[in-house]
Amino acid sequence: MKEIVAGQAASYGVEAELDYEIGYPATFNDAEKTTFAVEVAREIAGTGNVEPDGGREMGAEDFAYMLQARPGSYLFLGQGSSAGLHHPKYDFNDEIAPVGASFFARLVERAQPVGG
Repeated sequence: MKEIVAGQAASYGVEAELDYEIGYPATFNDAEKTTFAVEVAREIAGTGNVEPDGGREMGAEDFAYMLQARPGSYLFLGQGSSAGLHHPKYDFNDEIAPVGASFFARLVERAQPVGG
C-alpha cells in the first residue's frame, strides 16, 4: 500500500503519507443460525425469494462485534431496484416493510422456548 500511495503521489509531483488504521473485524455468520434464518425467511417470502448464499461483501459492519460475542446471522432484505443504501438516491421500498417485520416476528416466535 505504501508503494502504491508513493507512486500515485509521485505521478502528481507531490509527496504522500499513508496513515492506515485497521478498523472493524470481518462479519462472520454462524452456520447454524444462518440455516435457521433461511428457513424462517422461506416461510415468510417463499423459497424462490430467498438467496441463502449471497456471497461476500467488503463493507464494514458494526454487527461484526455482536457476532463475536454471540452466534448470529447478518442478512439483507431485498428491496428491488434502487440505489445502494448509503447513496443519496436510495429510496426505501415501503411495500417490503411488512415482509421484513413478519420475518423478524416469526424468527422470534420460532426461537423462543415453548411455554415461556
